[in-house]
Amino acid sequence: MSLEDQVRLILKDFDTVSSEKILESLDLIKPEFKSQLTSEYVDGKIQKIRELSDESEKKKQCKALIPYFDWYVQGL
Repeated sequence: MSLEDQVRLILKDFDTVSSEKILESLDLIKPEFKSQLTSEYVDGKIQKIRELSDESEKKKQCKALIPYFDWYVQGL
């Protein structure tokens, strides 16, 4: 599955996708960011989410990162 397909699936079925799959896809999008500061910010968010043990809390935190997936899809 291509990264574009993964991102579209996440946006379409966010509630059924695991937090780890969301974070993996976001890791793959990071190189596309135009700003190093944005990449570093998102990387920090990813690390903090991965440190959480509760899947529902991870998903809640991942939801705040949806605009980065929207940005990626709009740039295609």
